[in-house]
Amino acid sequence: MTAVREAFVGNDAAKLRNAVTVADAGRDGEIRYLGEMDASAESMRRPVGRLAAKYDWLHFRYEAGPTGYGLHRLITNWRDATMLARLLQAGELTAVWVPDPAHEAMRNLLRSRAATVETVRVHKQRVSAFLLRHSRIFVSIRRDFQLLTSRDVDGLRRLNLV
Repeated sequence: MTAVREAFVGNDAAKLRNAVTVADAGRDGEIRYLGEMDASAESMRRPVGRLAAKYDWLHFRYEAGPTGYGLHRLITNWRDATMLARLLQAGELTAVWVPDPAHEAMRNLLRSRAATVETVRVHKQRVSAFLLRHSRIFVSIRRDFQLLTSRDVDGLRRLNLV
């Protein structure tokens, strides 16, 4: 029985170019940087086809960046691709769940809401500090100061700060 030929492919991609590294199986397996390739599907088929002809099993990993999980939207760097191949070869990578478009949309919505809430909080704090510097104390109608009502805005106008 022949040994199964296995390789680990690390792919660090960007919008226009993918950096690809291949690591042979085993602790002492050779690690080769294949270079950068266009990020299009057509450009990636050729090297993947060559690797598929050479190996029985190929394990692919790529780095998910801040822009999401899509292969065409990731950060670039040949060092990252090489590190991914090494970590994959050593069995140090953990599988993750890749959210589908509906889950990703919900996550984006929640991140946007959290950013908006933080922005509102910061600006309310600035208004409060401004009023305090001018010896004015503003008491919101709502104790939690979560929302400025029209009555709150009218009260601010009556302070005659100008």
